[in-house]
Amino acid sequence: MITVFGSTNLDQVGTVSRLPKPGETVAGGTFSMAAGGKGANQALAARRAGADVRHISAVGDDAFADLALELLKADGVDLSEVKTTPNPTGIAMIFVDTHGENVIAILPGANGTVSADQAEVALKSLSKGSVLLLQQEVPQEATVRALDLAKAQGVTSILNTAPFIETTKAIAPKAAILIANETEFELLTGRGIDELDAAMADWAKTHAQTVIVTLGADGAKAVTRDGEKIAVPAMKVKPVDTTGAGDTFCGYLAAGLDQGLDLETAMRRAVVAASLACLKAGAQPAIPTAVEVDAALG
Repeated sequence: MITVFGSTNLDQVGTVSRLPKPGETVAGGTFSMAAGGKGANQALAARRAGADVRHISAVGDDAFADLALELLKADGVDLSEVKTTPNPTGIAMIFVDTHGENVIAILPGANGTVSADQAEVALKSLSKGSVLLLQQEVPQEATVRALDLAKAQGVTSILNTAPFIETTKAIAPKAAILIANETEFELLTGRGIDELDAAMADWAKTHAQTVIVTLGADGAKAVTRDGEKIAVPAMKVKPVDTTGAGDTFCGYLAAGLDQGLDLETAMRRAVVAASLACLKAGAQPAIPTAVEVDAALG
């Protein structure tokens, strides 16, 4: 069983010819809405990878809540610990250009009400050896409490450092496994991409933690707490929208580990799934199924 503790949003997506500069207006093309939020995205990715998944989150008492939870319900994610609040459902406002690059602004809404108390109640029944997957789109005190509970209960915790915030560096070592993209890892360590391998090795050794860095079109690298180094290449694809790729990687990685795969095999599946997620627009609608990933790997 994988428990995902994190955000649920409704994504509002506009396509533009190019991303605007500050103060600039760029004429757009299409507009769409789709379920999103890093927590919900990762929960759906883990579920589509074949895992049993429970999502702990919050939504508003509004019309957006049903849309935000629609795909999770359809795919059979356990939503019994998603609370309904008077606050509006969280919103992500996303612009995507013709090259698949994006800019995103998050309006947390109900996600801001996720609390340490909710973590305490929802996570008290976690079983030893299960997997807890977290991100940073809910209040940090709730994330910290969830990480502490995971450690106390012998649960494998995976922390995705997105979106990177002021307190990320302080809490990052609490997780058993850390997942960051190259920008986030540079912010975490203060060391550039030219020092990536050494910085990863130093971090893993210092914090006795497995660290994984996703590299977009270059795949992903890992250094385990025991010093093992792993590099996995990405598929060659022409991206349509990269919005959900990172979340797809995290969900598939968690599912692979929960299913007993070794880290390198889990990473390989996760990288392929993330590459496939770039081929469709939107975050959750683009997450591939295990059958599609198996076909790409085969």
